[in-house]
Amino acid sequence: MVKIGSIELGEFPLLLAPMEDVSDPPFRFVCKQHGADLMYTEFISSEGLIRHAIKSKQKLDIFDYERPVGIQIFGGDEEAMAMATEIVDAVNPDLVDINFGCPVKKVVCKGAGAGVLKDVDLMVRLTKAVVKSTRLPVTVKTRLGWDESCINIMEVAERLQDVGVQALSIHGRTRAQLYKGSADWTLIGEVKNNPRIRIPIFGNGDVDSPEKALELKNRFGVDGIMIGRASIGYPWVFNEIKHFMKTGTHLAAPTINDRVNVCRTHLQKSVEWKGEKIGIVEMRRHYTNYFKGLPNFKEYRMILVTNESLEILFATLEEIRERYAEVRV
Repeated sequence: MVKIGSIELGEFPLLLAPMEDVSDPPFRFVCKQHGADLMYTEFISSEGLIRHAIKSKQKLDIFDYERPVGIQIFGGDEEAMAMATEIVDAVNPDLVDINFGCPVKKVVCKGAGAGVLKDVDLMVRLTKAVVKSTRLPVTVKTRLGWDESCINIMEVAERLQDVGVQALSIHGRTRAQLYKGSADWTLIGEVKNNPRIRIPIFGNGDVDSPEKALELKNRFGVDGIMIGRASIGYPWVFNEIKHFMKTGTHLAAPTINDRVNVCRTHLQKSVEWKGEKIGIVEMRRHYTNYFKGLPNFKEYRMILVTNESLEILFATLEEIRERYAEVRV
């Protein structure tokens, strides 16, 4: 049984990665329905929380059906991280996660996210500030290092464990790689098999099929896998991996009926949480993935990504259901 603090996550948990502009409550809802064991919010700026920025505060919304759920924060200032943690603690998530992995320039330039990989002492101080400011378990998501010449994940893992981090998710790339090239799981496996490491180690990067997930589990011995891009428009990936690990056989692929139903639910939740106008606009990034592989789909895609009427969008989804009822993708 994998545990973070007192949170029980099963024998081999599958985690939904925190993804900016993706991992919001509507998306988390459909992923939870399809087998995600632990989910995180989009990352939240510690400075934004302290300034009561509306966008930052909205990201604190969590719901009981999501549990266990973690709220992820980032920042480069100890005092701001401590204050932000107290705000997060009051919302009562199951854990607090620190982002030391985001490679985006606007985050790194502020000395936050993956930018902290260049200064492990600062990373330790920021982590200590968070651990001291909450009664909740604290976890961290990070990368292998800043670049090829600065791979320091082993030192990072040991030192973060020493200051009270209770689980570590490692993306198998450096900051310099961004999302290019292949994720290197070898070092993730070395961290997991380091006799000094007692906390759960979750691997992340390029997991896009049940076969790949099982291979990485067997080769590197990680405690669980975090899935990001492969789940966008395809929340079925969690249950497909679980089924394959248990039985060695594949679940049937989602039918058009399944795809339309989940897409409808996602759209409905998006509108309920964000309001009709924003909910419709922010749903547009998901449609291509929900209906990937359908032939002659362009006219429907154009309606879905340009129309602002909820009624027309739902009607279009029903048309898609009828037109492609017999298609297998």
